[in-house]
Amino acid sequence: MSGHPQQIDGIHILTGEPIRLWIDAMGQIAKTERLTLQPNNKLDWLAPGLVDLQINGHGGIDLNTPALTVQAVKDITRKLWLEGVTTFCPTIITNNDDAIEQMVRTIAEAYSSDPLIARSIAGIHLEGPFISPEDGARGAHGKQYVKAPDWELFQRWQHAAGGLIRIVTLSPEWDGAYEFIEKCARSGVIVSIGHTAASPEQIGRAVAAGARMSTHLGNGAHLWLPRHPNYIWEQLAQEALWTCAIADGFHLPASVLKVFMKAKGEQLMLVSDAVYLSGLAAGEYETHIGGTVVLSPEGRLHMADNPGLLAGSAQMLTFGIDYLVRSGLCTEGHAWEMASIRPARFMDLPVQHGLSVGAPADLVLYNRQDGRISMQTVIKNGHRVECGDPG
Repeated sequence: MSGHPQQIDGIHILTGEPIRLWIDAMGQIAKTERLTLQPNNKLDWLAPGLVDLQINGHGGIDLNTPALTVQAVKDITRKLWLEGVTTFCPTIITNNDDAIEQMVRTIAEAYSSDPLIARSIAGIHLEGPFISPEDGARGAHGKQYVKAPDWELFQRWQHAAGGLIRIVTLSPEWDGAYEFIEKCARSGVIVSIGHTAASPEQIGRAVAAGARMSTHLGNGAHLWLPRHPNYIWEQLAQEALWTCAIADGFHLPASVLKVFMKAKGEQLMLVSDAVYLSGLAAGEYETHIGGTVVLSPEGRLHMADNPGLLAGSAQMLTFGIDYLVRSGLCTEGHAWEMASIRPARFMDLPVQHGLSVGAPADLVLYNRQDGRISMQTVIKNGHRVECGDPG
């Protein structure tokens, strides 16, 4: 990683126009201008850095182990930069109380140890343990640790995290859930509905209490649901809820993603929900949660003894962007916006201003190789990360 680049040229991902950006010594975009290109000039695409609100691990680093170290958090952050992800939410799933406390404390220590790491972490996403205990809705979360929302316990974790927990995924089917949601909302913590078996009425009450998001809607759900009403339709219909979706082509079919896009409009965001096997070679792996799993050459992660059952997500946001474009669901600029500007806007992050003057210089330059997005340069807060450089 080198010093501050002064000038960046590229094709603006949203306008398709060649532009030049100047970056000041504070790591902000100081000036932009439109370029006139000669016919033989070729520029890479220039886009805002990606913002992923749900990362469980990547590149062999698992955020969901009590053995997590400060160095591992720094390393995964750098690995994510190389994938174009300049801002993310480390996501801690259901576990025992002490393990959750230890993991959020470690992430907070990494956050405090390095300003550039801190600028990369939008907050911790606590996915559980206040979720549905029912099979299907619970997903891969350990049933023995699932419990009702507990404000005192959450405060203990928030204290360990130094206030860094920004999102809590829960199911409002529990007694006391609405009071918990109200307390979260008053304290600035975003409540997201997910891994739920809640009734439409319970979802409506949760939104009224302050819930604002749906976690990977359509996944972490029962295999069979009533035709209507059900908790997927209800969340789509709740105008106050922003929706996260995994668009890798394995978790949701294109038709469902198309409906989500039409129903939620500007409130649909992409997440990867990537586990630590993302970024690794295809093959068979032993995991501490799901046992033996297989990562296929196509990028699908499934149980070894049941290929029909997914074992998590093993792809980055660019994979989802590619899938949306390849499926003809939207333009590349539109898909990129769902994975960058929208989540940043939802979280009220400075990077929501994208490639505008005054925004942090969180940028990527990329082109396409064999039909796939290929990162060429990533810039985090004005600092250049050459792709292929381990950081």
